[in-house]
Amino acid sequence: MSQSSVSDWVVRDLASSDTLAPRHIGPDDAQIASMLERLGLSSLDVLIDETVPPDLRVAKPLSLDGLGGRSWGQGELLARLRGVSQRNDVKRSLIGMGYGACLVPPVIQRNILENPGWYTAYTPYQAEISQGRLEALLIYQTMVVDLTGLSLANSSLLDEATAAAEAMSMCAAIARGKKKAFSVSEACHPQTIAVVQTRGEAMGMDVRVGAHDSIDFGGDDICGVLVQYPTSDGRVLAYDDLAANVHDVGAQMVVAADFLSLVALRPPGEFGADIAIGSTQRFGVPMGFGGPHAAFLATHDRHKRHMPGRIIGVSRDTEGHRAFRMAMQTREQHIRRERATSNICTAQVLLAVMAGFYAVHHGPEGLRRIATRVHKLARIFAAAAEQLGHSVPDEPVFDTVRVRLRGLCAADVQREVRQRGFNVRELETSTVCVAFDECSTLEEVDALVGALVASSAASSTAAAGLPSVVELATRLSYELAAPHARRSGFLEHEAFHAYHAEHELLRYIHRLQARDLSLTTSMISLGSCTMKLNATSEMLPVTWPGFSEMHPFAPREQAAGYAELLRDLELWLAEITGLHAVSMQPNAGSQGEYAGLMVIRAYHLDRGDAQRDVCLIPVSAHGTNPASAIMAGMKLVKVACDERGNIDVGDLREQAIRHAAKLGALMVTYPSTHGVFEAAIREICTIIHANGGQVYLDGANMNAQVGLCRPGDYGADVCHLNLHKTFAIPHGGGGPGMGPIAVAPHLAPYLPGHPVVGGGGEKAIGAIAAAPFSSASILPISWMYIAGLGDRGLVRSTEVAILSANYMVKRLESYYPILYRGEHGRVAHEFILDLRAMTASSGIEAEDVAKRLIDFGFHAPTMSFPVAGTLMIEPTESESKREIDRFCDTLIAIHEEIMSVERGDMDREDNPLKNAPHPAHVVAAERWDHPYSRQDAAYPASWLRDHKYWPPVTRVDNVWGDRHLHAVLGTVEDDRGK
Repeated sequence: MSQSSVSDWVVRDLASSDTLAPRHIGPDDAQIASMLERLGLSSLDVLIDETVPPDLRVAKPLSLDGLGGRSWGQGELLARLRGVSQRNDVKRSLIGMGYGACLVPPVIQRNILENPGWYTAYTPYQAEISQGRLEALLIYQTMVVDLTGLSLANSSLLDEATAAAEAMSMCAAIARGKKKAFSVSEACHPQTIAVVQTRGEAMGMDVRVGAHDSIDFGGDDICGVLVQYPTSDGRVLAYDDLAANVHDVGAQMVVAADFLSLVALRPPGEFGADIAIGSTQRFGVPMGFGGPHAAFLATHDRHKRHMPGRIIGVSRDTEGHRAFRMAMQTREQHIRRERATSNICTAQVLLAVMAGFYAVHHGPEGLRRIATRVHKLARIFAAAAEQLGHSVPDEPVFDTVRVRLRGLCAADVQREVRQRGFNVRELETSTVCVAFDECSTLEEVDALVGALVASSAASSTAAAGLPSVVELATRLSYELAAPHARRSGFLEHEAFHAYHAEHELLRYIHRLQARDLSLTTSMISLGSCTMKLNATSEMLPVTWPGFSEMHPFAPREQAAGYAELLRDLELWLAEITGLHAVSMQPNAGSQGEYAGLMVIRAYHLDRGDAQRDVCLIPVSAHGTNPASAIMAGMKLVKVACDERGNIDVGDLREQAIRHAAKLGALMVTYPSTHGVFEAAIREICTIIHANGGQVYLDGANMNAQVGLCRPGDYGADVCHLNLHKTFAIPHGGGGPGMGPIAVAPHLAPYLPGHPVVGGGGEKAIGAIAAAPFSSASILPISWMYIAGLGDRGLVRSTEVAILSANYMVKRLESYYPILYRGEHGRVAHEFILDLRAMTASSGIEAEDVAKRLIDFGFHAPTMSFPVAGTLMIEPTESESKREIDRFCDTLIAIHEEIMSVERGDMDREDNPLKNAPHPAHVVAAERWDHPYSRQDAAYPASWLRDHKYWPPVTRVDNVWGDRHLHAVLGTVEDDRGK
């Protein structure tokens, strides 16, 4: 046996037995062979040759640094990653600035954060199979409304800083674009100021940063004012007079509020706020080096049409029973496109659910105990610091104490507290801020006071007469002076009082989970969304303390583990995309679009090409693309598609030449939104470059490219990557997400920086997100995914994703027209079923098919996008042939039901499709007046006898819900529902 043969044998037979690839890739070798046989193909290579244009194929195989070209077992990788996490020196970070440690209730950690029934669900567009998650989000909205004192809240945004930027956009929209000035208090968190400045500059806003009590209201150009409550350095200020001045000039008052403080302080709505924003991180969500965390935005009901993100509302089903749904869904980006309120697509649903249940777990009295305790510890420390001769503010504080040091340097104090295991904020050379949190103790206060004493001989002298912190605690008054103390009630709904016993909360959580359909139930075949396996081994590291307990602004030397993790991912993603550098800052795909376009914008401005603000966008583009381009200050020009769904290259060339002097960018999705590898993509990129523009590639469909072709090789200058799609971060019921961008060398200098920790390119654009690496705590998921699959496994995943889609096309093409295909009749990783002709002949619409799929136990494919009256399907590589066949069998059975309607064998209005879905209480009702049987309604397939998902409601009435918008618990009916 040759030496190479021996090496191959060793690698193959002695490799780890728990490698990820056989677990992640659903079809095994026999199933792959069977699927290829159905397609009439001899190998996967032949399929790929017929699918991917040959001039796009990679010249050399993937080579991921640090993996050594071998297959690592999941256990080996977890051990390696645990070592990485332990390189993070996790201290008690009392830095504040919008982030604080908290105690995650174990019942919530185990049963929500670590529960695939919650983290693998999709965005609740299909309300009937999302009732549990929608109820949880209504709890969240109610909590936000109660604590802010405003009447309407959305169901979460990405982070506090981007929520502030969204609020600025709201203010401008309320002013109908006639007022372009937005004043920001210098007492806001620096990352919030930076993100607002970045967004405002592209929008053409005049962002004015300064003292809030010296704003010039003499002109007529201010649309809004943003203040921090309490201020970034901890002071609790009264903003009543400022709010009156803001309203006198017809502007909006925006308050960035610490959410825990609102338990003890006057809610913003009571002193004149029109919009309140902030983060709910302190409600039971780990800091995680910056995220993910659910931001909140609340406002008055009169501004609902301007509110960004999603609103959950109470509606009713066809029987008149209470049902929840996403309200005003026509505002979503794929409908409104360039007229969208914002480009937000991914929210932070999983984290919003955690925060809402934290309030349910503690109730108002429990939250008061937490807030009061934090406030008292801060007051004790402030009093001790004063007795040591240092200065603290005259204004009241909630949890953060600014200490102006007497005879001490802030760096010396920082050094001393770090020796005791703490980080504090150095505000100036002689000032520190200490922010207390739910995890703080009296012993920690004593240690911090000891650090002040040890830092200076003068303090030691003063300390001689200092009472102990216990004695000090008994002498102080903790009452907040008027008008700051909260007097109004909150969280009065029964949901916040009924589940304090863990048994009750556990049952409530699981009761809601059972009302939803997630990947724990069946495949979710959503085109453009890639609902693949989120392996348990990938999820485990998220809650390890080394990753979850880090403050995003902890000193870099304490974050060596995160630095290694980020370095690996940046190198791997650069290799996968064929681009040069990567920024992890965007915290959603939509934010990646925005960041990529802002980088392109900065590149043109730096070259003196300020006029290059035209963005070409094909009519087939993802709906967030036009909204992102508008946010980046660009003007849109549409590009036509041909009859095969491809970009019309002739029209593209004509538009590029016509706008050559002002051409800034092309936004293109590849493979196309229609699920096809367009053969002309290299020519398309060349046309744009020849006319002075840059190519932004939407990487939402990267799942069909990894290891086969690379955007950087065929002409893309920048692309974003949806880590919550291609790279296995779960969708979490609508978030978290991650949207890092990869750029070519000439754009690398403009990658986003950060005002607190720096970073980015040498000519960095401003901050895009609150934290420098946004939702860093979920990056271990993608690290485990890439490392676990390795070079070969990533390629095989892509190949099988394409195989599964083409196999489904072969099975379904005799029943449903396939709308678009490539040159050889193949599709990429997704495809579109065209139901329009059937609708015309039978009256059965795409929505009817979507709802009937629920009776079979399936989530609907993407409905009416990108083409109205169609279903877009993506099976992913993770679904076995058995599950794919089960879904195909279901669609074939539904086709036969449609044909029965068309033939007249079934009534056109009273049939299983029009009446779907069929809940258990409907099927079991004493009265049954339909011309089809109960069995046909509820058990249309034999496998349902083994396991049946029962939808909790019949079809939800969308129109009624929008006409009677109600977005908090407690409805016109008894909220407990009947």
